[in-house]
Amino acid sequence: MFDLRSADLLRAFTRQLELCKVQRGEHVVVLTEPSSRGDYVAAAFGAAQTLGAHALVVTASGGSPAPMPSTHTGAGPGLVSVLADQVAQGVLKAADLVVDLTSEGFIHAPVQQEILAAGTRIIFVCDAPEVLIRNMPQEGDKARVQAGVDLVNRSQVMHVSSAAGTDLTVELRNAQPEFQVGFADDPGRWDHWPSTMVLCWPEISNGVIVLDEGDILLPFKEYVRSRTTLHVNNGQIVEVTGGAEATMLNTFFEDSEDKWARYLSHMGWGLMKTGDWFATAMYGKNEIMGMDARAFAGNFLWSTGPHPVLDRDSYAHLDIAQRNNTVRIDGTTVVDAGHLVEH
Repeated sequence: MFDLRSADLLRAFTRQLELCKVQRGEHVVVLTEPSSRGDYVAAAFGAAQTLGAHALVVTASGGSPAPMPSTHTGAGPGLVSVLADQVAQGVLKAADLVVDLTSEGFIHAPVQQEILAAGTRIIFVCDAPEVLIRNMPQEGDKARVQAGVDLVNRSQVMHVSSAAGTDLTVELRNAQPEFQVGFADDPGRWDHWPSTMVLCWPEISNGVIVLDEGDILLPFKEYVRSRTTLHVNNGQIVEVTGGAEATMLNTFFEDSEDKWARYLSHMGWGLMKTGDWFATAMYGKNEIMGMDARAFAGNFLWSTGPHPVLDRDSYAHLDIAQRNNTVRIDGTTVVDAGHLVEH
């Protein structure tokens, strides 16, 4: 019996590398750890060769400094073996494109910024095959997310509200908006396949966030079962009340022994129209990072812990994806009761 899934993966990875503008003669490094998917390694390697690039597979020892089980959490501390090895870092800095197939990536690790500063492009990939193929980005997505970044850049306030009771005011001054679009096509660019979202790094937020039934807690990959209320004062979560989810969040904050655990990190909204809210329920927790939840069109995504703009290093990173919220940027509605509004 032939396993024809490899053909679909090769086609998908080739398209992804085309979006990343891989050119003949460039150097593509496929970064792996022992637990990386072999079919992804082969597909990335084959795609790079198909496009005429020099392909190299680098396998580093596994092991994360994050004090939590690695089930594709999105905490992004990276591999200890790379964080402590300048030779490995040198290989990544010398590459034109790194295809990061590690379990956690280096999303919030300072060393990633050093690699990007060398001009290396990085595309991080760790969701399930069907998730990658269904959410293959389109070139036009970049203009959509850039429009959101431009809006945040010229605005002063984000306001988030919901029928459940959310009423959060966010100051956008120096929030340094960014986007994820699912491919890395510019020198020094990091991105995540799949993803289509606008995000920013505000310092000051005040008000109330109400998690409603069906919102998604990441990295737990659990749906909220009962309303949970979080009170936010100057960017810090000062109180969490409700049922089982409140207990889970409070325990997470306390057990992390991290001074930044209760502070808000990035926030923004999803624009990935192919994203599936149900995906979190359809896969095992070790199969996905949960980018459907993080990026589905019309969500409000916010997080806790690390904050590079304010130099907050933290492993206590939660991403919480909410439905049915309204997001306004200086009076311009970008999400209306969970429905994406494009201008």
